[in-house]
Amino acid sequence: MLEALGIKESTEAVYRLLLERPEFDVTEMASHLGRPEAEVREALACLADLKLVLMDDSSGEVEPFNPDVGFSFLLSRAEAELSKRKRQVEQAGRAVAGILASYADHSEPGVRHDLVDRITGLDHVRERLEDLAANARAECLSLLPGGAQLPDTMDASQPLDQLALERGVKIRSIYQESFRNDPPTVEYVRWYCDLGGEARTVPVVPMLMVIVDREAALVPVDPEDGRAGALEVRSPGLVHALVVLFDRLWDAGTPFGETPRRDAHDLSPQERELLMLLGIGCTDDIAARRLGISLRTVRRMSSELMNRLGARSRFEAGVRAAKEGWL
Repeated sequence: MLEALGIKESTEAVYRLLLERPEFDVTEMASHLGRPEAEVREALACLADLKLVLMDDSSGEVEPFNPDVGFSFLLSRAEAELSKRKRQVEQAGRAVAGILASYADHSEPGVRHDLVDRITGLDHVRERLEDLAANARAECLSLLPGGAQLPDTMDASQPLDQLALERGVKIRSIYQESFRNDPPTVEYVRWYCDLGGEARTVPVVPMLMVIVDREAALVPVDPEDGRAGALEVRSPGLVHALVVLFDRLWDAGTPFGETPRRDAHDLSPQERELLMLLGIGCTDDIAARRLGISLRTVRRMSSELMNRLGARSRFEAGVRAAKEGWL
């Protein structure tokens, strides 16, 4: 259970025994655990390096430190490492976006390319989306982040969706689960599902994306800034990769009209996603934005999950959830 802190299962067994029977010497511990003395000594040396026990090399005596102190240090170190890794992943994401944007910037204005075409300006992006939807022949797939959808966006999409469904285009959309808290968005999704469209929800939608006929896809240049424009991707390989992403999210989603199913640990998909965010060191603010819910709701959910796991911090709750097999 403590591998995330650099403690192997065999070493953890030695440590737990030491806490239970501090009077045992190395020989007695080895006998009790049914392991060679050399293995027990190696485990104790590891625990000493982690500042969980104090070893007297001359006498061979071993004394455990206060676990509160030792584990607070280890948890803080693990949290720092996860935060560093998270920053590296975010930097990599920005670098990829920069590469795509640079490619589009160095292209000739108004010239279409086999791989990607950059569209600047929100009005131009919306016009292109309407263009693609109006000319769809068989299928339209959408990822729609942010929970509640803007009223003008739904007003613009409604006639396009209706015409597409009437001519037999299959429409599938994935919404963020928090959209259920916005009555106008719920009503819109119910309307288009009644016409034959399909919708599912997931706790976090990674970015806005529209794929038409598996031939073209529109994605944002910068998922964090819609004003930066969009990229129209037509490379078969890239479009296929985006379709795979959509299909994975679709398979994991909850059909519209159904209550999200709780898993074997009595976790909703949203609670499970929150635990994952806590486990990688996200703050309550970041978790609230990712889940599309209020800061107050995140804090309430975090408190309930911490109580269930017996954790003293949000990060510890994420680590415990992972070790207990909740994630």
